Amino acid sequence: MSNFFKIKNYINGEMVEPVAGQYLDNIEPATGQVYSLVPDSDAADVERAVDAAEKAFPAWSKMPAAHRSKILCKIADLIDLDVDRLAKTETIDNGKPLSLARSLDIPRCSANIRHFATAILHFHSESHVTDGVGLNYTLRGPRGIAGIISPWNLPLYLLTWKVAPALATGNTVVAKPSELTPMTAHMFSEICREAGLPPGVLNIVHGLGAKAGAAIVGHKKISTVSFTGGTVTGREVAKTAAPFFKKVALEMGGKNPNIIFADADMDAAIQGGVRASFANQGQVCLCGSRMYVEEKIYPTFLEKFVAAAKMLKVGDPLTEGVDQGAVVSKTQLEKVKFYVDLARQDGGKFHCGGSSPTDLPARCRDGYFFSPTVITGLSPTCRVNQEEIFGPVVTITPFKDEDEVVALANGTEYGLASTVWTQNLARAHRLGDRINSGTVWVNCWMIRDLRVPFGGMKQSGVGREGGLEALRFYTEPKNICIQVPGV
Repeated sequence: MSNFFKIKNYINGEMVEPVAGQYLDNIEPATGQVYSLVPDSDAADVERAVDAAEKAFPAWSKMPAAHRSKILCKIADLIDLDVDRLAKTETIDNGKPLSLARSLDIPRCSANIRHFATAILHFHSESHVTDGVGLNYTLRGPRGIAGIISPWNLPLYLLTWKVAPALATGNTVVAKPSELTPMTAHMFSEICREAGLPPGVLNIVHGLGAKAGAAIVGHKKISTVSFTGGTVTGREVAKTAAPFFKKVALEMGGKNPNIIFADADMDAAIQGGVRASFANQGQVCLCGSRMYVEEKIYPTFLEKFVAAAKMLKVGDPLTEGVDQGAVVSKTQLEKVKFYVDLARQDGGKFHCGGSSPTDLPARCRDGYFFSPTVITGLSPTCRVNQEEIFGPVVTITPFKDEDEVVALANGTEYGLASTVWTQNLARAHRLGDRINSGTVWVNCWMIRDLRVPFGGMKQSGVGREGGLEALRFYTEPKNICIQVPGV
């Protein structure tokens, strides 16, 4: 066990062992084998990180925005120079195809940082002339220490998306990446040191959510909490933060509808639908796991969609040309199998997939793989169509008209994202308004603009991050009123 590489916590600008000296196994999903050790941190480690962040806050918060921007842009530059190594590491850590990590995840990390590093230079506040007797203006300042908890499906992508606006606005940060995918966060801490980020401004504490994560959320000196993860955990985060009146953003689960009308460009809808269903093995909160197809084209669409899903190559994620890698963990794989078994019990018809592949290379035979799975014939109210699976499983259901499909789309407790495929512009606008989700894509999927607010409705979350909303989330407004007669 001691022969494995030990990841360390990043506290006060240094790589440090966990206080208790305890470590967890870090397993490569594609092989099912331990390849490194991650700190099993607890409240003592979080206390050290909070102390460092508190001491760093006065200088960082008062540093000119242009200087903070320069340091953050340097971090982005170093990520750009290290894309290949970071991508390979994320593939080993997460199980996603190397091509996806290299083309999307890691480039987006530097884009996240660069966007907010430059946005802060243009961030402005409001002023109001009041009835000719006074002038009101609003100051926005950093809130203090931000606690950031990021998930395993897009490890560095989502960590940087949260860290960047927090640091750009002058906050200091205590972050906890997922214990399942810690390695790119460790590499990111090394990059921050190289870029000259002052000690204590960013602190990364590795470990379990129940220990390290709970200590971050419950710490009295952490005033702001941003969490991305499952709805059950998000509910606990909200309960813990509520007595302290912390400012909280929760981006949680999704059970997203993907709607195809008869007038849609079928080839585009199939290509986009396959991507929305199976990208990152279906382990993206924005994946469209419920597909609804207008009756007129249902048989033809189903045939073509299944054929396209069968063409996806499942295999070693480090191999070029592989479309589907491994599910992130054994626990997640068992969860996928559980829901697939439920679908069988409920009479679902399987058109492809439904089990783990049997033709994997020798290196991957103990890995956590599951074939792309397409199921029809299930009730809209069954558990498979109501609960988040977070795996390469999609259900397809026919619908008659617009009213029916809107009811189906809105018929879950989630409301994160949705997709509509139609050439009817009026219908596109109507559904954009009628579907209850934080994002509605029309004739596309996963086009993300960093300037727009992001978040969900219902049990998919509260609060918005991204763009101006993120800068506002990490700052505290203060109104100044000066009596100036005659203004």
